Amino acid sequence: MADTSTRLLDGPRGPKPKSNFSRRNIMLYGTLLLVAVYYAIPLYVMIVTSLKGLPEIRMGNIFSPPMEVTFEPWAKAWGSACTGLNCEGLSAYFWNSVKITVPSVIASIIIASVNGYALANWRFKGANVFFTILIFGAFIPYQVMLYPIVIMLREMGLYGDLSGLIIVHTIFGMPILTLLFRNYFTSLPEELFKAARVDGAGFWGIYFRVLLPMSLPIFTVAVILQVTGIWNDFLFGVVYTGPDAYPMTVALNNIVNTTQGVTEYNVNMAATILTALVPLSIYFVSGKLFVRGIAAGAVKG
Repeated sequence: MADTSTRLLDGPRGPKPKSNFSRRNIMLYGTLLLVAVYYAIPLYVMIVTSLKGLPEIRMGNIFSPPMEVTFEPWAKAWGSACTGLNCEGLSAYFWNSVKITVPSVIASIIIASVNGYALANWRFKGANVFFTILIFGAFIPYQVMLYPIVIMLREMGLYGDLSGLIIVHTIFGMPILTLLFRNYFTSLPEELFKAARVDGAGFWGIYFRVLLPMSLPIFTVAVILQVTGIWNDFLFGVVYTGPDAYPMTVALNNIVNTTQGVTEYNVNMAATILTALVPLSIYFVSGKLFVRGIAAGAVKG
C-alpha cells in the first residue's frame, strides 16, 4: 500500500505524451485544410451564384454571399430552362437518368460479383486467361469502341434507345468491378469457403449464404463507383441515345451552351448542382462503408 501511495505521489510514468501541435501534425492538417479549401471553393461559388439574381451577379463579386436569396434559378433549371427547342428544364430528363442508372448498376454489379466470386474461389480451366482479358478491357479507351458499338446497336435495333445504353454501361462496368470483387473475395478467410464445401454447400449456396452477407462494404464501393460513373456520363449518353432519351448530363450541356438571350449563370449553376445531387447524396450517406470496402481488400491483388 505504501509503495502504491509513493508511486501516485511521484506522478505518472512512461514516455511523455506527444503534443498535438507538433510540426508533423501542423504540416499534415495544414495540407489537408488547403486541399479541402481548394475543392470547396468551386462548390461554394456555384451555390452562392445559384442563389443570386442576375443584377447582383453582374456586380462582379462571385465570392460574396447573396444579398437577397432567391430560389427562382433553381425552379427554372428544374422546370422551364430551355435545352434547345424543349423548355421543360431538367425534370424531363431526370427519369431518363434514373431508368439508365438503376438497371445498369444492378446488372453490372450482379454479373461482376458472380464473376469475381468464381475467379476467387472456383478455379476453372482458363480462369487466368479470362481474368486477363477482363483487366485488359478495363484499360481500353472508351473512344476507341464508340463506332463499333454504334454499328452493333444499330444491327440489334437498339441504337437511340435507353436499353442500348443500359447494355453499354453494364458491359463497360464489368471489368473493373470484377477486379474489385475478386480481390475482396480473395481477402476473405479461405476456411469459410472450405467449411461450407464440407457442409455440402454448392456454388450458389456459398455465394448467397456465406459470402454475400459479408460483402456489404464491397457492394457499397461498387454501387458508388457505378452510380457516379453512369449518372455523370455524357459521352455515351449523347452518342447512343436520341433527344427523347437523353440523360441529365446531356440536358445540362444543352442548358449551359444555349445561345438564346442572356446567359443566366445562376440557372446554369443551379442546373449543375441539381444534376450532381444524386451521386453526392449516395456518397455522403454511405461514405463510411465505401472506406471500409476499400480498406478490406477492394484494391488488393
